[in-house]
Amino acid sequence: MTESQVHASNVADSLLQIEVELRGLGAWQEEPLPVEAFESTQPFCLDTMSFTQWLQFVFVARMKLLLEAGQPLPSVSGIAPMAEEYFRGRTESGAKLIQTLAHMDSLLSGE
Repeated sequence: MTESQVHASNVADSLLQIEVELRGLGAWQEEPLPVEAFESTQPFCLDTMSFTQWLQFVFVARMKLLLEAGQPLPSVSGIAPMAEEYFRGRTESGAKLIQTLAHMDSLLSGE
C-alpha cells in the first residue's frame, strides 16, 4: 500500500468510528434531511440542522464521496472544537465522539 492509500484507509476507518459514535448517542438518522436543509450559507449549516446532522449528512457523506472517487481530501480540519461547543451544557456526553473527531482532525491536518 502506498502512503496515500494508508492515509485514505485511516480516514475511512475514522469515518466509520464517527458513525458508530453518532449511533451510540442516538443521533444517527435513517431518514434524509429535506433539500432545504442543505441550502444554508452558515458554517456547519447551523441555521438549518444540528451539529450531529451536519456531521452525518454533510461531513461524513462528502468525505465518503471523496474517498470513493479517489479525490484529494481536505488538508485542514477543526471539527473537534465545534463538537466541544455543541456538547457543552448538554446532558449527553459527547466525549467519545469529540475524541474521534480530534483524531480525524489530526489525520486530515497531517499532525
